[in-house]
Amino acid sequence: MTWPVRPEMRDDIPAVHAVNAAAFPTEAEAALVEALRADPDAWMPGLSYVAESPDGSVAAFALLTRCRVGGAPALALAPVATAPEYQRRGAGSAVVRGLLEAARWYGERLVLVLGHPEYYPRFGFVPASQYGIRPSFEVPDEAMMALVLDDSAPVPMGTIEYPAAFGV
Repeated sequence: MTWPVRPEMRDDIPAVHAVNAAAFPTEAEAALVEALRADPDAWMPGLSYVAESPDGSVAAFALLTRCRVGGAPALALAPVATAPEYQRRGAGSAVVRGLLEAARWYGERLVLVLGHPEYYPRFGFVPASQYGIRPSFEVPDEAMMALVLDDSAPVPMGTIEYPAAFGV
């Protein structure tokens, strides 16, 4: 199945909330998206993407927001959500691939994700520790991952500084 992907539009906001609420055990991720949307230092216009189902509704969602590594700009990938009826059918992978391509197009250099180590390597993510990048909290090394989008300059090293909405 082909999943068209595109930047989120204003009319998608309620559907994005619903997908995040349905994809996770609580509405915390849906609330996180709203908090990030309200933070001008975190929100990156054009880096909130949806995948469309065959009927044009939102099937999956992925978001990149500004974070920092050792003071240098980077992006945090979170959340990634797929409506339950479209899970394990490629919608989530399609929206992540489209979003990462958009980040490259915008000239971003580094994306970080705290996620399933069996899922994110398919996009090129590796343990962030390989670059000397670490979160400010304890997580398994294999779950904190980095993807270098542009290796024309050295990758920043240090501690990840997330937007306040992440609560870390």
